[in-house]
Amino acid sequence: MFANKKKLLYILGGLALLVGIAGYLRFFASNTTFNENEKWVTIPTGSTFEDVKKIMAPYINGMGGFENMAALRRYDKNVKPGRFLLEKGMGNFGLVAALRHNRPVKLTFNNQERLKDLCVRFSQQIEPDTTQLMNVFRDSVFLKENGFSKENVIAMFIPNSYEFYWNVSAEKFRDKMLQEYKRFWNADRLAKAEKLGMSPVEVITLASIVHKETVKKDERPRVAGAYLNRLAQGISLQADPTVIYALKLQSNDFKQVIKRVLFADLSINSPYNTYVYAGLPPGPIAMPDISAIDAVLNPEKHNFIFFCASVDRFGYHEFASSYAEHQVNAKRYADWINSTGTTR
Repeated sequence: MFANKKKLLYILGGLALLVGIAGYLRFFASNTTFNENEKWVTIPTGSTFEDVKKIMAPYINGMGGFENMAALRRYDKNVKPGRFLLEKGMGNFGLVAALRHNRPVKLTFNNQERLKDLCVRFSQQIEPDTTQLMNVFRDSVFLKENGFSKENVIAMFIPNSYEFYWNVSAEKFRDKMLQEYKRFWNADRLAKAEKLGMSPVEVITLASIVHKETVKKDERPRVAGAYLNRLAQGISLQADPTVIYALKLQSNDFKQVIKRVLFADLSINSPYNTYVYAGLPPGPIAMPDISAIDAVLNPEKHNFIFFCASVDRFGYHEFASSYAEHQVNAKRYADWINSTGTTR
């Protein structure tokens, strides 16, 4: 009798062990297929568990175990949209847990010339598509309430890194960008803009020209000072980057590279052409970085009115306070660029 009890205990122990192993395999044994250390998946807003299974199918070995775990943890009835991190070797327990932990996106942007291109860039990093983003940024009520127009609303975007959840709505994304814009324009920057007699949008519009005119951050305050001198004296800005923008806008081709502005280009009839139209263009010709914005707010004080590219210090410019002096610098540059064979 004792032997039978002992045998029964061995059998029960073995069964318990088998159940334990089965439970472990069901919960924690690897159920991933990928060899990389991690994989990111996105679950669109409004997805059902059936949608999730289709999204997860390429990354897991056994769908049955995953389904059972999702049901056990009631995930199948409570799918969450967002961006989720799967790690190599995760079991079903870990996979379901991962799909409940929405990870933020570090969104970055710069160097965009048009709102459309910027929205394309955004749509590659968050859920709303280009059309949805364009619609909220060009909403007439939003523009009117916040002092923007369709031509200058790109001024609202301050190049930096921002965190968003991938499934943020287009409206919430827009409102967050507006909040960041207002935070950037603190009391100090607003006071400097007022001293210049300019609005924040006007500052950014001029900064976009400065940004395009020189990549040298240490030269930007000097370039900004020259443009501000021209504005103060009622002289047209005559900025080549605005002509290039006008040419791109006319052809609707912002991928083209224009290295040289021709004399015939200077007469293109566009409100962005500052050779034809006095003052600032209708809006920024690009998205200036913070150094260009602060260069306009903190310009170098000097008497320069003219400048052209330097042939001795590439990337920099030669400045002049008289037209005669500028003509000498300009001819030197023209002779050099002609010698390179650059026609456009």
